Amino acid sequence: MQEKAARERIQKLKEEINRHRYAYHVLDKQTLSPEALDSLKKELFDLEQEFPRLITPDSPTRRVGGKPLKSFGKAHHETPMLSFNDAFSRADMDAWARRAGDVLGRSARAFYCELKIDGLAIELVYENGVLVQGSTRGDGVTGEDVTQNLKTIEAIPLTLRATGSGLRVPSRLVVRGEVFLAKDEFRRVNREREKQGEAPYANPRNLAAGSVRQLDPRVTSARRLTSFAYDIALPQADLKRMGITEHDEEHALLKKLGFRINPHNRRTETLADVFAFRDEWERKRERLEYEIDGIVVMVNDNALFEKAGVIGKAPRAAIAYKFSPREATTSVLDILFQVGRTGVITPVAHLAPVNLGGVTIEHATLHNFDQVMSLDVRVGDTVVVSRAGDVIPQVTQVLPHLRAGKERKQKPPAVCPVDGSPVVRDGAFYRCSNPRCGARHREALRHFVSRGAFDVEGVGPRVIDAFLGAGIMRDAADLFTIREGDISSLPRFGEKSAQNIVRELKEKRRVSLKRFIYSLGILHVGEETSALLAKRMSSVEAKISKPVDMLSVMQKMSMGDLQEIPDIGPAVSRSIYDWFHEKRNAEFLEKLDKAGVRLYSEAQRVNSHLQGIKFVLTGTLSFSRSEAKHRIEERGGNVMESVSGETDYVVAGEAPGTKLAEARRKGVKVIDEKEFLKLIHVSH
Repeated sequence: MQEKAARERIQKLKEEINRHRYAYHVLDKQTLSPEALDSLKKELFDLEQEFPRLITPDSPTRRVGGKPLKSFGKAHHETPMLSFNDAFSRADMDAWARRAGDVLGRSARAFYCELKIDGLAIELVYENGVLVQGSTRGDGVTGEDVTQNLKTIEAIPLTLRATGSGLRVPSRLVVRGEVFLAKDEFRRVNREREKQGEAPYANPRNLAAGSVRQLDPRVTSARRLTSFAYDIALPQADLKRMGITEHDEEHALLKKLGFRINPHNRRTETLADVFAFRDEWERKRERLEYEIDGIVVMVNDNALFEKAGVIGKAPRAAIAYKFSPREATTSVLDILFQVGRTGVITPVAHLAPVNLGGVTIEHATLHNFDQVMSLDVRVGDTVVVSRAGDVIPQVTQVLPHLRAGKERKQKPPAVCPVDGSPVVRDGAFYRCSNPRCGARHREALRHFVSRGAFDVEGVGPRVIDAFLGAGIMRDAADLFTIREGDISSLPRFGEKSAQNIVRELKEKRRVSLKRFIYSLGILHVGEETSALLAKRMSSVEAKISKPVDMLSVMQKMSMGDLQEIPDIGPAVSRSIYDWFHEKRNAEFLEKLDKAGVRLYSEAQRVNSHLQGIKFVLTGTLSFSRSEAKHRIEERGGNVMESVSGETDYVVAGEAPGTKLAEARRKGVKVIDEKEFLKLIHVSH
């Protein structure tokens, strides 16, 4: 091939490769397979090797190349690369808006919100449309020249795209952005290091920063970094000549020029919109392919932004609104012991409430007693608690210098906290010596929330196992004090499910006496015997409205008193008597009392105006179905599972099922939620 033909072919190859690069990295569209694109790059490389005089600095083949450097040169920033002040709450943001308003008056009517990438800030300089220098932030005035390394990043254009007629792009353009590493790539690099026996990197940001500062560009290239651009660092007069007066317009232009722009960034009109944007992405952050730690909020009007000026090293008209921390300090109120399904005893830190990742938690796992010893964590210590992604909150560090001398070491228990059996050492674990202890404990908890007992919807075997595994529940009484944050911080539990569970448990703290007795799981005491005991207790002079009231009454009953109750013989009475005189069980009832559990007998119902009336529920109501059932039974009514000739009412909520058609076919009266609440004397 002649040099003239080679020049034409090289130019076309460069344009074609850049076109597909732009589609993939900027528009998020794959217009050519990676294999085909590699083939084009190989053809270009071969031609450049044959005609080395035709190699230009903006060639796609220059992304990986060059000899390792001995050191980085310095790069002076024409205008300082500023940092941002931080806000951690809405109150902080309100204060920032007031301070900015003092300078700008009421003219700042719109904001621009960007996801705050946890990466490395960079500056890119283009002359006549070609990348000539790339540098790090450094001290904000002078950074390191890392041009060769930044050229290896496909998301950074080596040549600016033509953007059509009428657009006046200056011959010298300065662009700023962020270099970062995707989560999948971070995991891949760490897997490779572990295979080679090397320590893994701590986080993607550190790895991205280290990769950009490699003296050998080939190492940087192997890390597969990417980038977002977010600012054109030119004087406002230059931007205005380009027709740009607002920050969101800069992003639009950068995308046209070939830069990768974060598609989630958004212009907002009010501070309330800013709050909604921040809260939305705090919830969604785990879905992103990269790490973010908050949002950047700025006045969108460029002239106003410049007018506001700079305070210290931060612009007055912009701020970083951080997410709730994933690490925080708090104090250890107690170290509790939780028994798992296999009898393993796990230490759990009971903490002063702390906000992590947007939720308030009070419990954190300590894993095992070797971990307690290794951390030297004590009751009363100030500790660092960490939670990231789907990791259960855990104590990661103790701050011993903050000790006051009253902290208490916690030894492993000598006896099981569930059944009192001796505890044995099993490798790194301590285990109850009774092989059935953990399994029996789990079954007892499942029984407590079952339909005949507290009838707690949404708390089944899977949920109980998760609570036990995370250490946020040791016994059934803990159910009524669990916070939403304790639940939503667990794997596969979201904010909505946490709210539903906590609301359901709050509603179920008031329970009938017979259901409460049945929930205790006393040997030989089923639903019928529970009803007999409840009837007998309701006949005593003392009013029973709390678990401790029932404890007082039962501890005064002798074996003979119990056997006077119809159908309760010697074996059953012995079981009941022993249960209520067991210290551990008495403490459990007292704990339920403190958790707010309240009792009512048949004679203590709200009223009995629904006595004998039978209901069937179908569809979705504004409250849980179990709460509707509770309200009906509390007033003397009954809830049936299916429609029959004996049914008095079918309560139809939203999206009712086949029971509605069955009711109409059988001529049973159908009422909506409003009529139902009126019928049971509850205001809508």
